[in-house]
Amino acid sequence: MATFKTADVAVSLRQRQGATIPAQKRQKAERRGRLAEWLAAGLLMLKGYRIIDRRLRGPFGEIDLVAVRGKRLAFVEVKQRRTLDDAAAALSDRQADRLGNAAERWLWQNARYRDHVVGLDAIMLGHRMLPRHVPNALNAW
Repeated sequence: MATFKTADVAVSLRQRQGATIPAQKRQKAERRGRLAEWLAAGLLMLKGYRIIDRRLRGPFGEIDLVAVRGKRLAFVEVKQRRTLDDAAAALSDRQADRLGNAAERWLWQNARYRDHVVGLDAIMLGHRMLPRHVPNALNAW
């Protein structure tokens, strides 16, 4: 049977606890992000959009939601912060570029949507506030 010094056990426990705290924060943030994307998808469906893809990650960027309504194809970035203004401030030109690159790659892989009007939209969510959909919010590409 192995014997441990009390100080070694305390250090080992602290190291393990310290390692799990960031992992727990990541998991909690991941759950919040999934919920925000689910709420955003619900909002788009209420507005008549059909969700055709979600949570796409790749070397050219990421796309939270891809939705279509008629001949309009929306690539959607979802931002959740404490206030809607904070969510709007979190949108950047760099994100618009990455979303545009990812959208272009998605269109190359999904040829049937190439004749649609493309929009780079944003949906912003705040704590205990109704979500805000801003069509073409990131159309910088």
